[in-house]
Amino acid sequence: MTTESCRPIFVLGCPRSGTTLLQQMLHSHRRIAFPSETRFVHTSYAARHEFGDLERPENRRALAEWITKGEDTKFKVLKLDTADVVEEIVHAPPTLGSALATVFRAYARRHGKPRWGDKRPSYFRRVPTLRRMFPDAQFVHLVRDGRDAVSSLTRMPWFDGDIYAAALTWREAVDTGRRLQTRLGPGTFYEFRYEDLVAEPEDALVKLCAFLGEEYDPEMTKAYQHARQTVPSTRIWHLNTHEAANTRHIGAWRERMEDWEADLVEHVLADRLLQHGYELTEGDRPSAANLAAFHRLAAHRWRSRHAHAVMDRLAQAREPNPVASRLTGPASGA
Repeated sequence: MTTESCRPIFVLGCPRSGTTLLQQMLHSHRRIAFPSETRFVHTSYAARHEFGDLERPENRRALAEWITKGEDTKFKVLKLDTADVVEEIVHAPPTLGSALATVFRAYARRHGKPRWGDKRPSYFRRVPTLRRMFPDAQFVHLVRDGRDAVSSLTRMPWFDGDIYAAALTWREAVDTGRRLQTRLGPGTFYEFRYEDLVAEPEDALVKLCAFLGEEYDPEMTKAYQHARQTVPSTRIWHLNTHEAANTRHIGAWRERMEDWEADLVEHVLADRLLQHGYELTEGDRPSAANLAAFHRLAAHRWRSRHAHAVMDRLAQAREPNPVASRLTGPASGA
């Protein structure tokens, strides 16, 4: 490497695809700080008009107070001094991206690292937003067998959808990943499989680090040591991160899903499963009623996505400031 990068890193994927495991592995790298889900990045973007002209220090302070003390954010997981971060944002460049980068830089600094990232599975729906705020960001998309991801997602206490919603979420994630791979190119977007990560962690992580422009750090394969300290045991759906990477849960969908669910999921995801190297079984064709329910939900989500895109374009026209961070990139430092 000729220049050490400080480009932000965003991890995304369908929920229950191993993104928390990957986040822990990246945080275990000696140069990269990767917190648990913070939940204030895209929400602050959605609320950006409420803070007015960020050229005014009092408005930057209001934004900083919202990020650090808002009820809907998880700033507390960073374990930073709130007052210090507020003042740092007030003195940062007057853009939303700069304010957010200030928070993550403070977190990275606390851990003695020059580079930061953020993880949230639903970021696959937010890449245009993230690129507006962090034009130099790199994106890592982790793909898991859709049948395993769906069967796990429907068992989560926080998931309020059904089997149709879960299958459609996986399809949307991998379709988005395919488009982004073409649009963003190999220097900005990287996709790999959860199954390869847990089967051969070192090999998968060496390739990932090459994409990030980082030297591989063997500590990444010992991420479970960090997870035992930072991932609460009450989150039973994340307890696998407390163990060394293993293949024990590959193919668990065979026991978790009823026959009609497995037939439906495999049928509606078949082309995408094959594209990502997953073998199909010889299940029965789903009922017409189940297929119709899936396609109704798909049509509803398509309409909703396009409506939100139109609203965001209108919102962009009313922005009082640019949103791009001025604090990231090779020359920004830490």
